[in-house]
Amino acid sequence: MSNRATDGLSHRERKKVRLIGNIKQAVADLVLAAGHTAKTKNSDYLSRRLGYDYTYLSNIFSEITGSTIEQYIIEFKINRVKELLLAGEFNLTQISYHLNYSSVAHLSNQFKKVTGLTPSLFKLLDGKLGTAPESGNDVNVFCNRVNAPEVRRVKFAT
Repeated sequence: MSNRATDGLSHRERKKVRLIGNIKQAVADLVLAAGHTAKTKNSDYLSRRLGYDYTYLSNIFSEITGSTIEQYIIEFKINRVKELLLAGEFNLTQISYHLNYSSVAHLSNQFKKVTGLTPSLFKLLDGKLGTAPESGNDVNVFCNRVNAPEVRRVKFAT
C-alpha cells in the first residue's frame, strides 16, 4: 500500500488495512484453488492461514469494509463463476463442483441473488454485448447489483 493511502492513519489502523488485504488475498487463493484442494470451512481456512481467530478477522473486516467476509467470498465466487461461464470451457455443473458449491441449484440461487440474473441468462446476454442498437427496443440490464453496476445493452426481437 502506498504512503499516500495510509497517510494520516495510525499504526493500528494501517495494520488493520494490511490485514484486510491479507484476508482478500487469502479468499482469492481459496476460491482459485477450489476444486484442487479438500473442502474446508472458510472460517477454518482463514484462521489457519492468517493466524488469527476468525471472530477477530470477521470483526476487523466488517469494521473496515462495511461488509462481511462471507459476503466478500460470495461476491468473489460469483465473479469467478462469471469468468468461467464466459470462457465457455465448463458447464454449470462442472463450475459448481469446481468451486465447491453443494449443488448447481445453490450456485444458481446465489448467482441470481448477487447479479439479478440466472447464470444461463447472464451467458446469453453477454453474447449479445457489442451489438449496435438498431431500434428503440434496447433494454439496459444491470448484471451486478453488488459491485459497480455494469450496464449491458440487449436487443429483443420484435
